[in-house]
Amino acid sequence: MRTVDRRQRLAFTPRDTVFFQLRSGCLRAVLFALMWWILTDGAIASWWVGAPVVLFATLVSVVLLPPITWSLPGVVRFVPFFLWRSLYGGVDVARRAMHPRLPISPGLFCYQWRLPPGLPRVFMANTVSLLPGTLSVELGADGLQVHVLDERKNCL
Repeated sequence: MRTVDRRQRLAFTPRDTVFFQLRSGCLRAVLFALMWWILTDGAIASWWVGAPVVLFATLVSVVLLPPITWSLPGVVRFVPFFLWRSLYGGVDVARRAMHPRLPISPGLFCYQWRLPPGLPRVFMANTVSLLPGTLSVELGADGLQVHVLDERKNCL
């Protein structure tokens, strides 16, 4: 009976979706294997433990986080933006910390969402937390609350 249910389920699943999930699972397995190899300094003997760990991590990853698509042009635009903002924020935080009067006015800033719900919002909240001088406080349905070093400067 289970094979019939499985066949029926696969019959209604577009082949592109199955291929996309398989490709995503293989890519994740390769990434987890690469991480294992880096963590163990390439020790061959560690693969007795590493192979099951990589397979288990891949399975859990595919179950908990469905396959997502990435835009290569979007990534190419985002990386320089993020690096520049990280450098700019680091210099700004260092300048404020070294200034004799310590010009900070910490506060909370509410950013209204313009992103669709789900992973895009979580990605933005995590990215904001990685930038110097900011920290995501609350991920709400209406917006993202961010702790900033200077609430007088609303240029998030």
